[in-house]
Amino acid sequence: MDRDRLMIIDGSSLVYRAFYAMPPLNTKSGIYTNAVLGFLNMLNKIRDEYAPTHICVAFDRSARTFRHKEFADYKGTRDKTPNELSQQFPLIKDILRAMGIKIHEMEEFEADDIAGTLAKRGEELGMDVILVTGDKDYLQLATDKSKILITKKGISEMEIYDKNRIIEEYGILPEAFIDMKGLMGDKSDNIPGVPGIGEKTALKLLTEFGTLENIYDSIEDVSGGKLKEKLLDNKEIAFLSKRLGKIIVNVPLGFGVEELLLKEADIDLLRKKYEELELKSLLSKLPDPIRNREAHVHKNPNAISTKSELNGIIKKLKGNCSFSFKTLFNGDYLKGDPILFGFSIAGSGAWFIDLRKENAMELFSELKEIFEDPAVKKISWDVKADICYMLSLGWNPTIIDFDASIAEYIINPSQSNLSINKLSDQYFGVYGPDIDDKLKKSKASLRDLPIEESISYLGFILDTIEKLELPMKDIISNRNMVQLFSEVEMPLVTVLASMENAGVAVDKGQLLKLGDEYAKEIKELEESIYSLAGRSFNINSPKQLGEILFEELGLPVIKKTKTGYSTDVEVLEALEKEHPMISKILRYRQIVKLNSTYIEGLQPMINERTGRIHSKFNQTVTSTGRISSTEPNLQNIPIRTEDGRRIRKAFIAEKPGFRFLDGDYSQIELRLLAHISDDPKMKEAFLNEEDIHSKTASEVFKIPLEEITPELRYKAKAVNFSIIYGISDFSLSRDLGTTRKEARTYIDNYFDNYKLVKEYMDRSVEMGKEKGYVETLLNRRRYIPELESSNFNIRSFGERVAMNMPIQGSAADIIKLAMVKIYDRLKSEGLKSRLILTIHDELIIEAAIDELEYVKDMMKEIMENAIDLRVPLKVDVMEGDSWYDTK
Repeated sequence: MDRDRLMIIDGSSLVYRAFYAMPPLNTKSGIYTNAVLGFLNMLNKIRDEYAPTHICVAFDRSARTFRHKEFADYKGTRDKTPNELSQQFPLIKDILRAMGIKIHEMEEFEADDIAGTLAKRGEELGMDVILVTGDKDYLQLATDKSKILITKKGISEMEIYDKNRIIEEYGILPEAFIDMKGLMGDKSDNIPGVPGIGEKTALKLLTEFGTLENIYDSIEDVSGGKLKEKLLDNKEIAFLSKRLGKIIVNVPLGFGVEELLLKEADIDLLRKKYEELELKSLLSKLPDPIRNREAHVHKNPNAISTKSELNGIIKKLKGNCSFSFKTLFNGDYLKGDPILFGFSIAGSGAWFIDLRKENAMELFSELKEIFEDPAVKKISWDVKADICYMLSLGWNPTIIDFDASIAEYIINPSQSNLSINKLSDQYFGVYGPDIDDKLKKSKASLRDLPIEESISYLGFILDTIEKLELPMKDIISNRNMVQLFSEVEMPLVTVLASMENAGVAVDKGQLLKLGDEYAKEIKELEESIYSLAGRSFNINSPKQLGEILFEELGLPVIKKTKTGYSTDVEVLEALEKEHPMISKILRYRQIVKLNSTYIEGLQPMINERTGRIHSKFNQTVTSTGRISSTEPNLQNIPIRTEDGRRIRKAFIAEKPGFRFLDGDYSQIELRLLAHISDDPKMKEAFLNEEDIHSKTASEVFKIPLEEITPELRYKAKAVNFSIIYGISDFSLSRDLGTTRKEARTYIDNYFDNYKLVKEYMDRSVEMGKEKGYVETLLNRRRYIPELESSNFNIRSFGERVAMNMPIQGSAADIIKLAMVKIYDRLKSEGLKSRLILTIHDELIIEAAIDELEYVKDMMKEIMENAIDLRVPLKVDVMEGDSWYDTK
């Protein structure tokens, strides 16, 4: 490129374009980012394509401009900017600054005027100028040196206009677009123009006369009496509209074009912004962080190679001081293969043991007594991995005092990134060596890295853990979450580690037997479907299935997608009575999914050494506090169908000598609703051990209790849970197969009967709006920015969260409390029985047969008394040789 190139971006226009073109997108904490992502994608694309040397992004201000003084209703018909969009403008501006891009906005003037002035100055300096916008008003600025790049469709397509193209396409000079505004106005800006004149007539007049002034100077030559009359009657309005539509090119900017030279981006700051906004696609395009930041000074751990050296340090630890520690694993911690173990003493040094060396395990074992000593205060980050490893060695570690990842989870439950780098950056503005990111990009393992890099990373982790403890604990204390952290979440880490280490036994033969049955049925279904279709085809292909159903069989089309006919489950269920093939396709999909997900999917998950599946239990994922399960997800095995339940037959208690005990909370969320709302009628039902669904049916349907049928009880159950989850009359009507009016009546009757429940729901929403969050009984918070949304659907979602989270989150707290207490009892009493699974409101113990009755009573007693409520908690404990048998 011989000459400098100036790019001027109409920021306001492109941000609006991005917002409406992109689907709704927000972070886990509720920050909207669709406009941010769409705008930056456009910016990066055009910057890469046109390679400007100078760049500026111009924005409108919300204040009134000189145009408003001339015409008070200028832009008066525009809707207020949605809150979801307005909150994204500051985010975009911050990112632009970090990118080294100048932004500018002014009182009195609009982005168009800033752009026009810069374009003129750029031309005067001999620069090539590109103006980027979604607004065709900018076409008036096209010259031999200035080109207009206009967004055409969404954020992916753009068209470039120069002076010659405008003349060729429109038949007028670029500056005549100002005259067009005078004639036809602009609805989006509420510029009136001449009533009845559109683009076609305006172009015809300007092609003939050239300018608005020429039209009125030659008004007698205008053909058409009515057109002439419109022009004469609205002459003043026409010239006003022209003035309003003209982009000013002599705005007093206060800076020169030379200040728009594209500067070097602040990569560290950009990374921080992208991480905060969870913009992974943009984050992945940034250069390697290690090459773009100064080295962070942190503890440099010293190698320990002898027992005497280690024992000297252990003496210090026994002095009741605090120490931080971390193990680095080569991949999945459940598969072992530790690389380095590091630890440091507060106010002292840091050390590491290279666990790959021959004598390392003998050396490492010297620390066993430290981890089993409750007097030694231990702090870490993401410590479940370390505990799992220690348990696999036969150690019995005591509760860890502080885990930075757990602390951050309860401080900000919506944050998905709990990496040590993220926490260090967030609390101290320091981003350490990102080993995980480096390994991911290089597809290498920790073993492939130079040992010096791993040691440095370990030192950074240890140093950061120490620094995080006090500020995080202060926040936890200020928010009254000390009990939640110290008595629930921290002890739970060890409980979950023990569950992962224990795993659950699997009967592979039962899985294979089910697999054979499913394979046989799948084959039969395929043959039957082909026969009904009249030919074979790929049943798993929506395209081919759509052609069969809607073209060859002529079934009514219910919904279309971008690529053709929709064949999703809703469509198929709606068509089920139209053709016998539909029910077979639905059944086929169900069996294929069960077979691939569970029969084929679970077999590779069985540990060859233990014969058990060791699922991971995630403590820091859900914003409600619920524990989730992955690799595999044992909480997702179907329970509603017999086919799904049969898969549970494969999960068995260890043989010989053990059985499963399954403790399941009965209606815990409704009991919590009764407690939190303090509604007398609801409390009475539970205190008197009445069936709450039958009781609700009697009240809602105005029928004596003894006349309640199973169908009415089912409807009342649906109403009860619709209240808990805040679903609408529309959703309830769909669930019950009734009219929306009837569903609304059920909900109204419910609130008439349980008046304090309605008060609680309203109070919880108001509290969420006032504070920005709601809390559980143990003060677990969930922030709900959706309550501030101007979008009805998003705001309604926030209201449902505000009503439900204190209930669902409190249920999670109670189950966690019960798990901690059960684990402690089993351990302190030296019992062989062990807690191995948690599924929502359900806990499973693999109980030794000679301990069965004792553990059964203990389990029930602990679960029912985990917390004091105004109504009793009730737990049903079932036993069986398999998971299936306990239900």
